Amino acid sequence: MSMTVLITKIILAYLLGSVSGSLLLGKLKDVDIRSQGSGNAGGTNALRTQAPVFAIGVLLIDMGKGFLASWWIPGLLIGSTPSPVSAAGLIMLCGFAAVLGHCFPIWHGFRGGKGAATAVGALIVIEPWLLLPLFITWFVTLIVTGYVGLSTIFASLSLVPVAWWMGSQSLLVFTVVMAVFLLFTHRCNIKNLRNGTEHRFERIYLFSRKH
Repeated sequence: MSMTVLITKIILAYLLGSVSGSLLLGKLKDVDIRSQGSGNAGGTNALRTQAPVFAIGVLLIDMGKGFLASWWIPGLLIGSTPSPVSAAGLIMLCGFAAVLGHCFPIWHGFRGGKGAATAVGALIVIEPWLLLPLFITWFVTLIVTGYVGLSTIFASLSLVPVAWWMGSQSLLVFTVVMAVFLLFTHRCNIKNLRNGTEHRFERIYLFSRKH
């Protein structure tokens, strides 16, 4: 695989990632959730502003494109020269490109989501065992704090020590880059947490007054 073919596959993964689940389904309902709630095109805002079925559809599409970008695109028969990166490295590059496309979609004016669901879809292919600490950290943080954004941040950070423990340098690099990137995409959540204005998911928050 030449460098040109490598770049082509990364671009294809980015273009696939640019297909936004919420905006695609939103066209069927004639609604753009970027004009509602937090203004984000991700699954959390979809759940907050639309019906649960809509949010589930968004989640499946966004996870699915991360999965396809990591599983299908690296195996496309384009060119026959040796690859400048390993097979695992190509899968990770395509997975990250899909997450980048989700956050900055070329089809939707570069205004997308925050990348968490697409990253999960990519992880299913890259290293499914990472999903265990990811979901445990996410769920525990959510029921203790009620903050979805904070839960996602902690969940992404939890992957770094696990990848280090697994002894894979490429996986460690991937999880560090992904954690830093998700910190960036959740910068508004961090700001809101500091200001005390972050939205809390009361239905699952362990210490909610409703319990």
